[in-house]
Amino acid sequence: MITSTTNPRVKRTVKLKHRKYRDLFGLTVVDGLREVRRAYQSGIELNEIFVCFDDLKVFGGQAVCDEVRSWGRELVEVSTSVFEKMCFGDRTEGVLATCRIPRQGLDPAALKADPLVVILDQIEKPGNLGAILRSCDGAGVDAVIVTDLRTDIYNPNVIRSSTGTIFSMRIMQASAFETCQFLKERKIRIIAATPEGQQSYYMTDLTGAVAIVLGSEDKGLSDLWVQHADIQMSIPMLGKADSLNVSNTAAILVYEALRQRR
Repeated sequence: MITSTTNPRVKRTVKLKHRKYRDLFGLTVVDGLREVRRAYQSGIELNEIFVCFDDLKVFGGQAVCDEVRSWGRELVEVSTSVFEKMCFGDRTEGVLATCRIPRQGLDPAALKADPLVVILDQIEKPGNLGAILRSCDGAGVDAVIVTDLRTDIYNPNVIRSSTGTIFSMRIMQASAFETCQFLKERKIRIIAATPEGQQSYYMTDLTGAVAIVLGSEDKGLSDLWVQHADIQMSIPMLGKADSLNVSNTAAILVYEALRQRR
């Protein structure tokens, strides 16, 4: 059992709380049994798996250990104080892993016929990003393309907020310009979600090959997306607020797309 927070494996894992080390090592932290399980089931390369048996007593105990061992990876047992040092946030379930960060550029082969794509442009808050991915997973979105992000998409907070669904989704990363060209070349309609849109979302055709573009809450969509959108749509706001949280907006729009496509 590792009991010292100065252990090299522990220190390396703690460093992954910071983006510069995630970028340097190409690794990130997956915190929580559900999230680690979904990473494994999605074929993500797990680098190390740490367990704290004191916490595991509440979250499945020996059965969890047996399951994780069945994945063919060594379990590194650590003390409660060490585990708390490595955890990202205050929810400790007794299982934490580091994993190789998937890298995916624009890939035409990843898109089926008439895909439903969500574009996330300059989204800043990890919690919002993770919540959007969770909604996209639930609504059966075919691919998510993140453009010009202000945070790294495999930030542990994004992973936690997505409940690990980030690993099971087709996610691509590119610049906004490259993505716009990619969509135009494949005749995928670009539908920009913006408070200024003159067409309501429930009057917008979201069937066929469609890309719904969402921007940051602070700045909205970049000029590139506004200029190249085939349609600008909005969600009616009848109260004092002029817009919704971007993750709420995403959930409404992807489930409206699901309703129409069914």
